[in-house]
Amino acid sequence: MTIIWTISAFLCGSFMFSYWLGLIARKNLKTVGDGNPGALNLWKAAGYRWGIVGILLDFLKGYLIVVFVMGNESFQGYEIVPIALAPIIGHAFSPFLKGKGGKAIAVTFGVWSALTRFEVSLVLAVILAVLLVATKIIFKGKPLSSVADGLQVIIGMLLVGVYVYMMGFLNAILWFWAGNLLLLAYTHRYELIASLKRK
Repeated sequence: MTIIWTISAFLCGSFMFSYWLGLIARKNLKTVGDGNPGALNLWKAAGYRWGIVGILLDFLKGYLIVVFVMGNESFQGYEIVPIALAPIIGHAFSPFLKGKGGKAIAVTFGVWSALTRFEVSLVLAVILAVLLVATKIIFKGKPLSSVADGLQVIIGMLLVGVYVYMMGFLNAILWFWAGNLLLLAYTHRYELIASLKRK
């Protein structure tokens, strides 16, 4: 059953709602900004209304499948790790876009919300908000580059790991966090490389 649910979760995550919404709005997200077919580029290309719908759908495809599995299957411990990672992997490597997916931020929030009843996703949201405000203060309100945005996401996830460890979550959740961090590092690899080159 773990394999079946993992495959199902991967397929749910692979639905590129934001990209398809962009096509409906006559915007090709691959030609916007950094070419990311996710909700942020949808927001930039088609406006905040489309963007909000994209964010919600990307969030739900991570949330609904995981919360359904946890509520209807008696999984114990580490069995939930591949199922929880699968929607994020599906979004990052969507077969609908020949393996080229999005950065998986909204779906990450969805999965964490399902796993921890919104606790960790709210913590991540607060951390990212604080990092954003701090960065704007440091750079005196100047528009932030995609490199800065990418670094904020990775630093935010590292701090989430500290929170998860300090709060005594199950080891399975820590393993999920580690996998999630690696996936986000991959989807933000260009930003990380650019930041290292600047140094």
